[in-house]
Amino acid sequence: MQRDVEENSFQCQEVESALRESEERFRQMAEMTGEWLWEQDPLGYYIYSSTAVNQILGFSQDQVLGKHYSEFFTSQDQTEQQFYSASHRPFYSLINHYRHKDGHMVITESTGLPIINAEGKLLKWRGVDRDITVKKHFQDALIESEKRTRLIIESSLSAIVIMDSYGLITDWNPQAEKMFGWSHAEAIGQRLSDLIIPSRFHKAHLQGLQHFLKTSTGPFLNKLIEHVAMRRDGSEFPVEFSISPLKLGNAYIFSGFIHEITARKEAEQKIREAEVNLAITRNEIKIAQRIQSSLSPSAPIKSEHFEVTGYCLPADQVGGDYFDYFYRNEDHLDIIIADVSGHSIGPALFMVEARSVIRTQTNRMGTPSEALAVLNNFLFEDLDNADYFISLFYLQYDIANRQLIFANAGHPPPLLLSPFQNECRQLDAEGMIVGVRKNVVFEEKTTTLAKGDLVLLYTDGLTEAENPSGEFFGLERVSDIFIQNAQQSPERIIEALLRQLKQFCQSQSFKDDVTLMIFKRG
Repeated sequence: MQRDVEENSFQCQEVESALRESEERFRQMAEMTGEWLWEQDPLGYYIYSSTAVNQILGFSQDQVLGKHYSEFFTSQDQTEQQFYSASHRPFYSLINHYRHKDGHMVITESTGLPIINAEGKLLKWRGVDRDITVKKHFQDALIESEKRTRLIIESSLSAIVIMDSYGLITDWNPQAEKMFGWSHAEAIGQRLSDLIIPSRFHKAHLQGLQHFLKTSTGPFLNKLIEHVAMRRDGSEFPVEFSISPLKLGNAYIFSGFIHEITARKEAEQKIREAEVNLAITRNEIKIAQRIQSSLSPSAPIKSEHFEVTGYCLPADQVGGDYFDYFYRNEDHLDIIIADVSGHSIGPALFMVEARSVIRTQTNRMGTPSEALAVLNNFLFEDLDNADYFISLFYLQYDIANRQLIFANAGHPPPLLLSPFQNECRQLDAEGMIVGVRKNVVFEEKTTTLAKGDLVLLYTDGLTEAENPSGEFFGLERVSDIFIQNAQQSPERIIEALLRQLKQFCQSQSFKDDVTLMIFKRG
């Protein structure tokens, strides 16, 4: 009996010794792995802690022993983790949030096993915590990044289509649904070429994909390309897209960003058409300007009795200004200045027509008022239908009698200046503009010119020219310059007027034609 007791005691000692050795080896291995091995009594107080606790939480073993595990948790985990210690059930990969000694949070993955004797009594808890703070932050950052990426894809104004190396669609955002007519569920897993690429481009698409997979190069990658795409109903429309490849492991994915450019292409087409029309119009305007210029007198007329010259500074567009002087006969010189309303080919054509009517009367006897009456009746219907009108001043110089006969059809009155006077006199007569009504009677007046008298004829492009402040050049300024240069030749007077006009307006060109004529009695 005594021998049996001794043998049982010896066997128990051997088991206890083996258990201690096993626990010691386990603790040594735990120390080597850097994981925090711990033991707690049934109430959750630490009775053992490996040195790794210092590396993970910043506390020494002595600072941990005897403390309840909840003292090291964050306030949230202090409430939530009470369940596990009370349940007497093992737990695996439990996420714990500890407060480090210096105050920052440490996240661990914890596994714990209850140690229970044969009678079912809880002796203690044994467990291990592995620091996963960096891993958890990385995972959270990755999840957040994926959320942001998904948000960008979902809210993008571009159609975003992602395709794998087999040509199958793996992602399809809402804008792609709207643009192509296929839902996300319908598009995923389908071949890209079957859904949005017209059939005539299928072969080129497949060849391009195979070429890239072999060479990692492609002519359309990472570039903005214009092409044609296809909707669900088979209709085609212009798009602008870019494709970016991304290698994941041994495979590629291709991200496509697609914009519909139908409106832009239509606008570009309209711009091209407008440019062509503008070029045609500009060419026609140049031709009209050359024709218009060729119809004006090419040189001044100078004689012992008088001198007359004129000049037209054309606006950017074709205008309706017209000036002319010619001998009606050996005793009479006719002088005309006119302005057709508007700035286009139409006024220029009416100017040509008016000139033709006036010139056809050259060999007939007639006075300025008679000439205006004939012109008004001849052009009335054409002007009325086209909604144009003509202002015109008609002078006739009787060389023998040194008299100036004139009539006016609503034109700015010319200025008469004697060389030794400091004031201009306007030559005016009653008369309606040409084209308002038929059978108009034009008043006719006569004045005798003294030697050296000057007459300045002009169109309203001169007086109504504006400077950058919106101020008109004005008749008063014209009169002053005319008086200041009265001793100059007619050509010099015109040069002085144009020079000061350009200085005043701070421009070399004007919105309206500027036409000037000077008549000087010899």
